[in-house]
Amino acid sequence: MTFDPTTLRREDYGFFGPDSPSWKVWTSPTAVIGFQRAVTLEFFDPFLTASVADTGKIYADPRGRLDATFAYFLIVAIGDSRTAIQASEHLMSVHAKSTGIEPITGQRYSPNSPETQLWIHITGWQSVLKAYEMFGPGLTPEEEARYWQECRIAAELQTCKPEDVPVTREGIREYYANVRARLCTSERAQEGMRQMLFTSPGNGAGWTYALGARLLSFASIATLPRWMRKLGGYDRPAIVDFLVKPVARILVWLFTLFSKAGLIMAAPLIAPMAGQILEQHLKAEAPTHTETVTPTTARELYGSRGHRNIAAAG
Repeated sequence: MTFDPTTLRREDYGFFGPDSPSWKVWTSPTAVIGFQRAVTLEFFDPFLTASVADTGKIYADPRGRLDATFAYFLIVAIGDSRTAIQASEHLMSVHAKSTGIEPITGQRYSPNSPETQLWIHITGWQSVLKAYEMFGPGLTPEEEARYWQECRIAAELQTCKPEDVPVTREGIREYYANVRARLCTSERAQEGMRQMLFTSPGNGAGWTYALGARLLSFASIATLPRWMRKLGGYDRPAIVDFLVKPVARILVWLFTLFSKAGLIMAAPLIAPMAGQILEQHLKAEAPTHTETVTPTTARELYGSRGHRNIAAAG
């Protein structure tokens, strides 16, 4: 996905706006920790594992593949509505070309399937919030309630049903409990999770990215429940988590100083495109329309189907 970060907020404030908890959570340094957590969890879904393993992009270009994914989440959360809709349509078109057979069940997989998209969406938004709670200031109860509502709104850009997205902490727990029976691990899933947490410096990743991923893994693993860590094969003594938490909180605080200058400087080593998006966001330039819109309105204005309808009407 190519993207000009200077167009991040040309039209409006997107779907949530400056006072939203989504802007607060997704632009925090903790979002990097949460993102690593999310892309690791994705491999517990055998259909998503098959899709990622068959394309092989996380091994051929780990930095580029993960940077593009992180950038997409950021665009939806903090970008303007035009950019978010166009990024969503681009991603759906890429996913449409990636189908195959999941070897464990023998069933066909598609990254655009509603169940897979729901898993990706929930693990992404819940993981970023979890990291924000553990290593950042956290949200107030009112902000958290609004965050989950915004999570459901963001799901309108995916193929899953927005009404299937839980809007409470209890609902998220229930979702994980319901899907746990179909979560599993395999040789390919283990390889994928280890590539996310303990990335090899080969294939263009480089030592800086590999080292960054391994350092982040200390914090991201600490956010996971014990059963997931055991299933994934990367459990560790509780004393490690005990030692990691205060260190991670201090580092996160340091990265927030001076308008997050440290985060901007470190971003090119881990996620260059995501870093450019964050840098543009921090410039705080007002859009043409200082308002938020709904995904439905944005799709009518900027989506390919909306353009076709306008052309037909003309």
